[in-house]
Amino acid sequence: MDNQKVPQFTPILLGSDINAYGFARSFYELTHQPVQAYAEMPLAPTKYSRIINVSLHDGFAEDPTFIETMRSIAQKYTNHPEPVILLAMGDGYAELIAKHKEELSQTFICPYVDYELLRRLNNKESFYQICNEYHLPHPQTKIITRKMYQEQTNLTVPFDYPVALKPANSVEWLDIHFEGRKKAFTIHSQAEFLDIVGKIYDHGYKSDLILQEFIPGDDSHMRVLNAYVDQNHHVKMLCLGHPLLEDPTPASIGNYVAILPEYDQKLYDLIQKFLEDIEFTGFANFDMKYDDRDHEFKLFEINLRQGRSSFFVTLNGYNLAKYVIDDYVTGTLEAQSTVYGNKNKAQHQLWLGVPVHVFKKYALENQYKEVALELLRQDRYGTTVFFKGDLGFKRFLLMSYMFYRYRGRFKRYFEENKGQDFK
Repeated sequence: MDNQKVPQFTPILLGSDINAYGFARSFYELTHQPVQAYAEMPLAPTKYSRIINVSLHDGFAEDPTFIETMRSIAQKYTNHPEPVILLAMGDGYAELIAKHKEELSQTFICPYVDYELLRRLNNKESFYQICNEYHLPHPQTKIITRKMYQEQTNLTVPFDYPVALKPANSVEWLDIHFEGRKKAFTIHSQAEFLDIVGKIYDHGYKSDLILQEFIPGDDSHMRVLNAYVDQNHHVKMLCLGHPLLEDPTPASIGNYVAILPEYDQKLYDLIQKFLEDIEFTGFANFDMKYDDRDHEFKLFEINLRQGRSSFFVTLNGYNLAKYVIDDYVTGTLEAQSTVYGNKNKAQHQLWLGVPVHVFKKYALENQYKEVALELLRQDRYGTTVFFKGDLGFKRFLLMSYMFYRYRGRFKRYFEENKGQDFK
């Protein structure tokens, strides 16, 4: 799609993180125009950028500031001649758009499901109930409640150690802080389990916790699947990624830093049927892990947005921005066939969120790493933030420093948070 053929529209992104930069880059590759974003605070991935302008508003990530600010923004676009597309770059913003979808849709295109469905899918506890309803495999699970902790009842672990523990409410979890806090915990004893549960609830978390069996295997057993579902609830794109390495930093565990493109039609068919059965709309991002014991992919969660590493989709030839444009601006998506990504290995590109040498050192030695190393030798790889069209001196220094810090993070945390589970 060259610049002359790009339809007129205005994208607005909510967020200033790597998600926002990746999506801005997807739009920029189509239009060569900078994208406007709104956020609560500045973050490194979008600083000193020529392709995204971030307007900061204190308290923007929560109501009432969010909706009050959005009403002011909407006034700027009243009677705007071009469609204005509103896209969330994080779970909190996605929930806020869905919550106020009726009002916001008077001005903006909001490609999101209704609030009730979003809440059910965003909450891991209710998501697993939906998985059971639609026969989607997921890890064996026990729910831990605040009442259980307060009354010290039924705090038994029915699975063999290690086990996984994570918050059911990922949005509430963003506001919980204590020493040792992690995005998800891998626990190795009953004493450690009771200690972590106590810290979580003593520091103000009120929702349930998800206790799960630990699916055996290193990071290369993970998979991430991105989808786009049009406004008629038809899946139009599925792109599977095979993570080979995750960030071991406590607050970032579960964030992928190396993804190899992969094709699996059986998995595509399963997820397509599910999304269409629940009448989904917009972007979806699934995390799952392959279980060697029964040869099934076990679903961990669905994000109702593109993920922080989802630029790997655009990198491999499936521009994320183009799908929403074709759906809501040109109206051409409905007639297009569903894209099942990564079938042609000759087009594969490795996505990295860390320096090459960090990947080479810490990714487990296996056949998949060998494929990734061959792509590196062929210079068939890329990152989200190092974009040659947006590398002014200050930005280049900041992104280089951001990548450099991964050396220390892996050196400090990898063995503690990753290595011991994979020996």
